[in-house]
Amino acid sequence: MDIIWILGHILALGIGISLGLLGGGGSILAVPILMYVMGLPPKEAIAASLFIVGTVSLLGLIPHAKAGNVSLKLALTFAPAAMVGAYAGAKLAELPAITETIQVVAFGIVMLLASILMIRKGQRKEGKAEPVEPPLSPPKSPSLGKILMIPLEGLLVGIITGFVGVGGGFAIIPALVLLGGTPMKEAIGTSLLIIAFKSATAFLGYLDQVSLDWVLMISFTLAATVGTYAGAILSHRLDASHLQKAFGYFVLAVSIFVLIQR
Repeated sequence: MDIIWILGHILALGIGISLGLLGGGGSILAVPILMYVMGLPPKEAIAASLFIVGTVSLLGLIPHAKAGNVSLKLALTFAPAAMVGAYAGAKLAELPAITETIQVVAFGIVMLLASILMIRKGQRKEGKAEPVEPPLSPPKSPSLGKILMIPLEGLLVGIITGFVGVGGGFAIIPALVLLGGTPMKEAIGTSLLIIAFKSATAFLGYLDQVSLDWVLMISFTLAATVGTYAGAILSHRLDASHLQKAFGYFVLAVSIFVLIQR
């Protein structure tokens, strides 16, 4: 067991911690770690990331489901279109015109956009206190137009997931909150179920394109799972807005590194 293997698995803990703390960000870390630390080619790294993040999201879903923070109805509104998009995105990567450079640059651009969203969200949370809702105020029902937008965004996020291996929690959670009128805790739990579904579908789309190192994938999954539970514990003790902003700057730096490399 060499130092690279150990370092990679220590970083895999960070994949899980980000999922446990922020409800997303796992695949944004997984793909660069698998590529630049473990030395996997881009397509193999994307496929392995889909397996790792999908499995960890499914395991991380358990405490959310026990707490009643998963909406099956909303998941079934978002997930089918997302799964179709994820499989289509994986097959799009198979086209002869799509080189590894195109995929990696696309991944870097998605990372860049995600980092900006995370930084801006973190700054908004720091700049103003969260409004206190009246205890008996009824939840707002989303309009029909917003409900119809959910599958459309699911399709788009799914295509991105399949093409570059990003789970899309940074896009799913705002969609569930803004379009579905879902409370934040329920949006995070539901997003993990959606990520698991579409990651599995995208992974199936890559099976005939790549040769997979199952030992590495399973060991990374175990390390990330441990990190998820550690992240869940830390989330009760740390300020999420500061963490999200700091993580956003870290993702920004990694995205610049990925783009410079290509």
